[in-house]
Amino acid sequence: MKKFKFRYHHLGIPTDQKKENEVYHERLKFYHSGYESSEFGIEWMRFDEDSPMPELVKTIPHVAFVVHDMDEALKGRNILVPPNSPSAGILVAMIEENGAPVEFLQFTTRETKRKSRTTMSHG
Repeated sequence: MKKFKFRYHHLGIPTDQKKENEVYHERLKFYHSGYESSEFGIEWMRFDEDSPMPELVKTIPHVAFVVHDMDEALKGRNILVPPNSPSAGILVAMIEENGAPVEFLQFTTRETKRKSRTTMSHG
């Protein structure tokens, strides 16, 4: 498989416990919290029972990476969640890799690019 450049963004951890400062994502029916205050980009995710997210995403932690070309990053991958825009300026998709969910994020505006503050990289 062709290598592509990516940068670490966050670690998403499913939980069934309510966390401080949760934000609700109405369309996908889950709460998320922690990313903005975590030095290492740890994000807690609490799902409604009827959330449309795949069971793998709702039960197994995922790692997320920033990619520059979503189409290229998804080529030949097992796609769990097709590319979608949960908020303005961000395109996300999720794949399954070796039994675990992996999220790709592509920031499409200058303002959203600034939100990606983690600096670990691999390529």
